[in-house]
Amino acid sequence: MTQKEFSAISNTIPTQPGIYKYFNAANELLYVGKAKHLRKRVSSYFSKTFTTYKTHELVQRIHHIEFTIVNSEQDAFLLENTLIKEFQPKYNISLKDGKTYPYIVIKKEPFPRVFFTRRKINDGSQYLGPYTSVVKVRELLSFIKQNILLRTCKLNLTDSNIKKGKFKVCLEYHLGNCKGPCEGLQTAEDYNEELQQLVNLLKGKLSPVIQHFKKEMQGHVQKLEFEMAGIYQKKIEHLQSYQSRSTVVNTKIGTVDVFTILEDGNIAYVNYLAVSDGTIVQTKTIMLEKKLEETPAEILVFAAALLRTTFKSEAKEIIVPIEISYPEQGTIITIPRSGDKKNLLSLSEKNVNYFREDLKKKKMLNLEDKTEDEKLKVLLQLQKDLQLSALPLHIECFDNSNLQGSFPVSAVVCFKNGQPSKSGYRRFNVKTVVGINDFATMKEVVHRHYKRVLDEKGELPQLVIIDGGKGQLSAAMESITALNIPGSTTIVGLAKNEEEIFFPGDTQSIKLPWDSESLKLIRRIRDEVHRFGITYHRNLRSKGAFKNELEQIKGIGKATANLLLKEFKSVKNIRSKTAEDIAKIIGKGKADLLLSHFKSQAML
Repeated sequence: MTQKEFSAISNTIPTQPGIYKYFNAANELLYVGKAKHLRKRVSSYFSKTFTTYKTHELVQRIHHIEFTIVNSEQDAFLLENTLIKEFQPKYNISLKDGKTYPYIVIKKEPFPRVFFTRRKINDGSQYLGPYTSVVKVRELLSFIKQNILLRTCKLNLTDSNIKKGKFKVCLEYHLGNCKGPCEGLQTAEDYNEELQQLVNLLKGKLSPVIQHFKKEMQGHVQKLEFEMAGIYQKKIEHLQSYQSRSTVVNTKIGTVDVFTILEDGNIAYVNYLAVSDGTIVQTKTIMLEKKLEETPAEILVFAAALLRTTFKSEAKEIIVPIEISYPEQGTIITIPRSGDKKNLLSLSEKNVNYFREDLKKKKMLNLEDKTEDEKLKVLLQLQKDLQLSALPLHIECFDNSNLQGSFPVSAVVCFKNGQPSKSGYRRFNVKTVVGINDFATMKEVVHRHYKRVLDEKGELPQLVIIDGGKGQLSAAMESITALNIPGSTTIVGLAKNEEEIFFPGDTQSIKLPWDSESLKLIRRIRDEVHRFGITYHRNLRSKGAFKNELEQIKGIGKATANLLLKEFKSVKNIRSKTAEDIAKIIGKGKADLLLSHFKSQAML
């Protein structure tokens, strides 16, 4: 659209608040903007001298303009954000983050379950979040489980089913993690009270939860139930300890949102801290790409609106480092110069700076952002550092994973030309090894993997990395020798702590410079096999694919295993008990079977 063409329609543009949409000749939406005075704002695009080529390009591409009039600047602001998120116009600021975030859901059902999910279903359930970290969500759920007694089963706990006696309490009840609503041992009112405390915890409101527990404790004291009173006293201490670790500002500061911005060329980073009653309950840093001549204030307003909507913020005060015009009604903008609010701002600035630097470090570790020549240079350096006979274009890495000494699984990842080759990834359930024996496990999976490669006439890698040092390396070499392929590939061990590299039979290790490109690639491959193996392990645990270790012992059934776990809480604790302690619970015969199994495991 030329200046002359715009002049012909300028008088028809509304003078009220609203949003404007620029379209090209193909009717594609190019840009969405908001304005207190639509005519003045749109006219500015056709009368000013542009400082960037992109803005000039936008104006040249405009074919026609559409307007939506609204009642206030606040309504224009909200509508603009909705349209940008829905249509993602080419010339608007774009969020460089396509992640989906996890929620904690309170399921709409009798005695509602509480669990982690990434899917929001319109079924009337209550979704809390979203949260920015899966790890943090799992930690939060674990903390909740220790303090709030809710069921974890999937039983249909309708009144009629409970009255008919269809269900029996499980191990969670005996371990004190559930009050047994399935047998009618807990009322719906009491269960809902526990749910309310959970919601308080998730919103960072610890004081009501502590007061609730104090009331429960006093009730048990009055009934002379001192053991139960002691349990609630421990819960109170646990929560107070959690509160002291979580609170980073004066609790009188209330509920606020904190935003800081860091610009780096055409990229801007915005950090968000959500503070509830003095506790940081949510953190997130996002990366945005500038498209036109957006000022830091404009970017900050866009990011604040996006993040506050995403995380359903109820804060009425926004703390920022610069003056912004945030038109949401009832919102206070604060630019602190000193005190606790300034400290919060400084903390947010630390986070946004760390995010940018961490991103740069991660890019240095990845080969994806390098040119083909740069990738080849790294592989040539690795060949030289490890004195390999062939260029390591194909690298594989093995790792074992187990949960506190139980349930072993293994994984192998494949890198080709310095990049992950997902088609070569493999996961293994250990078949021939009883109990936890890293050496025997490594021997098994290396043999199974390369026997399959040979049977299928596949290609062997130029380099094999065994994560775990000398013992695992020797075990892997036994399989390589048994398959008669020791000269077909180079195999090395990577010590977990010191990042030392061992060759078979060598007494001395190789330590590459910590900042060398070779070691960065090795670290990347090791971290990837850790991630892949641990993810597989977690998925199996979440599906209930693992049997209790005790149930795998011949002569020890599920009922016996539950009795032991109810009394001693974990397999680790059981291993530390005497024969007399165990015999008191399950009898001498089964105690002997159990101890014989533990003894045989210790000898492996």
